[in-house]
Amino acid sequence: MKGILLAGGRGTRLLPATLAVSKQLLPVNDKPLVYFPLSVLMLAGIRDILLISTPQDLPQVRRLLGDGSRLGLRLTYAEQAEPNGIAEALVLGADHLGGEPVALILGDNVFHGYNFQELLREECRAVDGCVLFGYPVHDPHRYGIAETDAGGRLLSIEEKPERPRSNRAIVGLYLYDGDVVDIAKNLTPSARGELEITDVNRAYLEQGRAKLVDLGRGFAWLDAGTPDSLLQAGQYVQLLERRQGVRIACLEEIALRMGYIDAEACHRLGVELEKSTYGQYVISVAEQFMNR
Repeated sequence: MKGILLAGGRGTRLLPATLAVSKQLLPVNDKPLVYFPLSVLMLAGIRDILLISTPQDLPQVRRLLGDGSRLGLRLTYAEQAEPNGIAEALVLGADHLGGEPVALILGDNVFHGYNFQELLREECRAVDGCVLFGYPVHDPHRYGIAETDAGGRLLSIEEKPERPRSNRAIVGLYLYDGDVVDIAKNLTPSARGELEITDVNRAYLEQGRAKLVDLGRGFAWLDAGTPDSLLQAGQYVQLLERRQGVRIACLEEIALRMGYIDAEACHRLGVELEKSTYGQYVISVAEQFMNR
């Protein structure tokens, strides 16, 4: 499976903070927001990733992450000149995917929960159609909402409904089989001129090939695209990291534990950041592996 990380958009909900910088580069506690969705793809075992951003923001994102080789990844880049919808990422990424299954994740989503890695690996193993992830929210009118029957079978998907049929939001992580590019290419733009990801999901639903996985109790999902949610994400991450003594979305540690890089390479990456507590943590993790 390949990955697409959509880090585009103008970040208008975060103005004026995003006048000169991409929202994906804003800090969530001690690391850029884009580290969080990238860490999800890494935990899923995905190493070949296309990162899509605006022409203005792409040089900064590329400067941050490079070609990914330092983390044992292959990162490539593409431009989304205008915010023409999430589903456009699948069209822009057609050559990258080459008919392979894909995990598409949004650049402003933060995920954390027990056994999340195991869940990801299980769902990525054999995608037939699409796999969506649902999370209960108190303001369902802001999201794409999934309706299920008593047995959990997906019945309908509605985008930002005025009268929601449930409170289960479809979060910004989508798994698709190799048919998704053809589906995205045949979409008609919505009234707001965008290729809607909800229409992609509905196409799979109509084929009877859409699955919803609930992320419920004991799990955290934050759409960090507003000032309040960005602050909440930072506070959540800070609290857990201080109490547990481990870092969330530490790319170097994930690369080491997944076997993408060795302890020596991880240690070198930590030394480059050694004046920060983040870098000191990376060094300590690498040294623990060296001393085993």
